Amino acid sequence: MFKKFTWAHGVVIALGSFICFILFMVLVFPNGQQGSDLVSDSYYEDELIYQEVIDGKNNADQLAEKPVFTQGATGIKIDFPASVVVDANKVHFDLFRTDDANLDVKKDLTLDGTHSFTIPRQVISKGSYTLKVKWKQNKKPYQIDYDVLWN
Repeated sequence: MFKKFTWAHGVVIALGSFICFILFMVLVFPNGQQGSDLVSDSYYEDELIYQEVIDGKNNADQLAEKPVFTQGATGIKIDFPASVVVDANKVHFDLFRTDDANLDVKKDLTLDGTHSFTIPRQVISKGSYTLKVKWKQNKKPYQIDYDVLWN
């Protein structure tokens, strides 16, 4: 059976295998990939003001006590320590969904009497988020980022 196997047969088998490999890569492989969206629609404008984000993170790193978040039945609660005095009690948060920009939540809030705020569970879907909490203290920017897995 293999007595009539020549180099021409080997070339045809190699070429056929290569064509099958290319067809697999073109037809099957892209089905498993996720879409890739830009993080922001105004990417270049955001990049120009990124120095404020760097300053905010550096300022937050120097705090003795930092805001902490907890997950509960009502949602995600962010508690600010008494040593952090927020200008006008105004805090901005971005709940950034890593795989779907339609599920992002961005809002400016005022801290309540307990020096905290809650992101209600109704606006949060199951999945992985990055929580960015931004505020100003003595007109200096502060920012802390948390990785959140909401179940």
